[in-house]
Amino acid sequence: MKILLHAAPLALLVLAGCAKDGVLDVNSGVGVTATRTGCPTVAVADGTGDITLFVQGAPQNADSVDVVASITKVRPSCNSSGAKIYSVADFEVQARRSDARGARSVTLPYFSTVVQGGTAVVAKRIGQVTVNFADGQYRAQAAAKGAAYIDPASAALPPEIVEKITRKRKPGDADAALDPMADPEVRAAIQRASFELLLGFQLTEDQLRYNVTR
Repeated sequence: MKILLHAAPLALLVLAGCAKDGVLDVNSGVGVTATRTGCPTVAVADGTGDITLFVQGAPQNADSVDVVASITKVRPSCNSSGAKIYSVADFEVQARRSDARGARSVTLPYFSTVVQGGTAVVAKRIGQVTVNFADGQYRAQAAAKGAAYIDPASAALPPEIVEKITRKRKPGDADAALDPMADPEVRAAIQRASFELLLGFQLTEDQLRYNVTR
């Protein structure tokens, strides 16, 4: 769907999720043409991009850290041409251990969550990624992915909102100088139709608390 913005096109590009290239339309007098799809934005959820494992039975402090791992190199892709929008986020888990003696495998749980409108969780999946350390190796990495399906109807803007955004405005019109994005109804509709695919480690309460307070 192509949306013509009279002003503040960057605001729509941010809110729209997978917005694509903006092209200045110099002939219509409307502004910038931006292509909006239902693809979600992809990000690592706050506070969940790292996980710390401690030596069993030891206090949770820097002296007893066993393994530390981080989610990195997130690479999103999306197919919005099918009956369902399919979004995938490939990523790497990079891990470091404190004791390099012996070969060891560490399995870490992670989640991929679909959030609509910034607050409503509509789907969540739990996965596992295994990092294999060779004998004498302090660092290791592994590949993993999160994926989600989204209903295209839920990601589409209502026709009346599209009309408000795309309506051509001429000099002298009452709303010629008004940014349609400043309309609370338009902003709310775009927010409701916006999705996020959030990734993170599935942390315990203690692990999350450690991430927040360290």
